[in-house]
Amino acid sequence: MSAHPPAGGPHGEIGTAWSAPRGGPHPPGPGRRRLGDGIVFAGVLMLCSGVLAVLQGIAAIAEDDVYARIGSYVYELSLTGWGWIHLALGVLAAVTGAALLRGMAWARFTGLFLAALSLVLQFLFLPYEPLWSVVVMAVDAFVIWALVSWQERAATQGTRG
Repeated sequence: MSAHPPAGGPHGEIGTAWSAPRGGPHPPGPGRRRLGDGIVFAGVLMLCSGVLAVLQGIAAIAEDDVYARIGSYVYELSLTGWGWIHLALGVLAAVTGAALLRGMAWARFTGLFLAALSLVLQFLFLPYEPLWSVVVMAVDAFVIWALVSWQERAATQGTRG
């Protein structure tokens, strides 16, 4: 056994030679950002809640017996009307969630808008399906929190000493 390591590059160092591309990590391209944990969390939640809203909309359009029949309600809309609203919002939320996961810059503010809109619409939908509406409102609040609390990595790294 020799006392000196062989010359000519990293030998035996796990994770340094193969984990990064030549020249170091590449910055994201124009219009894209690096994903933080909050953005991944928000993207997954938006994608899942969007798909579930599409299913919720389809059930309402079909006028299935899933939803409660209510009497007089200030924001009363036919189940078909609510179904189309949930279907459209669900498709937009799923697309925006997928865009968040791809790091698209425009998806952050679009996601904020759609999550806030979904929260309000679920509040108006409370009499039809109370438990599910409260769950979706909580998911929307988590999405809003994740998107608002995320900070640019470059900005936070530049301020560290």
